[in-house]
Amino acid sequence: MRLTCHCGAVELRVRPSVPLGAARHCDCSFCRRRAAATVTVPLEDLEILRGAEALTLYRWNTGTAHHWFCRTCGIYTHHRRRSAPEYGVNLGALDGVNPAEYEPLPWADGVNHPSDRADGAG
Repeated sequence: MRLTCHCGAVELRVRPSVPLGAARHCDCSFCRRRAAATVTVPLEDLEILRGAEALTLYRWNTGTAHHWFCRTCGIYTHHRRRSAPEYGVNLGALDGVNPAEYEPLPWADGVNHPSDRADGAG
């Protein structure tokens, strides 16, 4: 599948490992603000075709998750998850996909992410 930002500066080729209907939202402090549903893509199934130089990286808290955005239009394209060696890609940035067709989508409990446990068990 083709994934693009709004202005077209960034183009990725992705192969989701799950049906698009398995996309989900996350309620962590960052994801709930950006409000994009994501679908899982294995690391080897994401390729940046154009615009790597247009992507900007955002990391926060533990610094484990990497979130990429187009520096021109601000669209979130994808992130490397901290919970597993995989990517989450913006469902709404996949060409020809309308996320509303998959609603209601489930929510992941990012507020209580195991990596944030104080006892280190996560």
